Amino acid sequence: MRAELYSGLKVAAVFSLAVLTACGDNAPTRDLEGYSAEEIYKRAEYEISTNDFDAAAHHFGEIERLYPYSSWAKRALIMEAFSYHRDRDYAQARLAAQRFIDFYPTDADAAYAHYLLALSYYDQIDDVGRDQGLTFQALQALRVVIEQFPESEYARSSILKFDLAFDHLAAKEMEIGRYYLKRKHYTAATNRFRVVVEQFQTTQHTAEALHRLVESYLALGLTEEAQTAGAILGHNYKSTQWYSDSYALLTGQGLETKSLGNNWLSAVYRQMVRGEWL
Repeated sequence: MRAELYSGLKVAAVFSLAVLTACGDNAPTRDLEGYSAEEIYKRAEYEISTNDFDAAAHHFGEIERLYPYSSWAKRALIMEAFSYHRDRDYAQARLAAQRFIDFYPTDADAAYAHYLLALSYYDQIDDVGRDQGLTFQALQALRVVIEQFPESEYARSSILKFDLAFDHLAAKEMEIGRYYLKRKHYTAATNRFRVVVEQFQTTQHTAEALHRLVESYLALGLTEEAQTAGAILGHNYKSTQWYSDSYALLTGQGLETKSLGNNWLSAVYRQMVRGEWL
């Protein structure tokens, strides 16, 4: 958020008593019609300074309705999105941010509107067990900030959050894979771990996924796949406990960690040793 949007956060002392008393929380529109857009805006800023984000969002919205074509309406709209987000009303924050993007796509605050839109998804994915649709939407919205506003102050934060959200998806696949593995549903387990290796290989879960593939394939009697998964572990994660555990499992059955056969893992191995690992 640009500095000027926050310029009034500590201006309670300059408000007139009339504005403070007349613009009560969630006051109906008719009670605000006697006040200018600036007066209502300052009231909303005061409410932000007292952490009354719900009331602030309401009053910023009133500016948008009462003075729809003014410069204050544009400023109020982005602040409405901000206030809803701080109030954890993520659905309303998304609506306000999207309206700003639709109405003012080239404005200086468009990057922040996109960032707020992304945050309204991202801040709801704090639990691996939640609906992963929110995570996908967060990734899409964060990618927009990263690609369309690479020089903005929000790009770096968006990259960090993108990586965390991406890791979150991999964690969900691992959670389901472990569930199947524990119940000896080995084929279902390998399908989940394969997703991590193929689609989320830049996350912290790849080494474990490869080890779980060694476990699952050995249980299925697919030794070539198990050995190849072990070879990939040895190539990229040799210093990890996951490799040590896989090596012990394989050598305990008289097997080596090397790429064998013509399977999806051997294709991954060939990509890696040629430097084409994506």
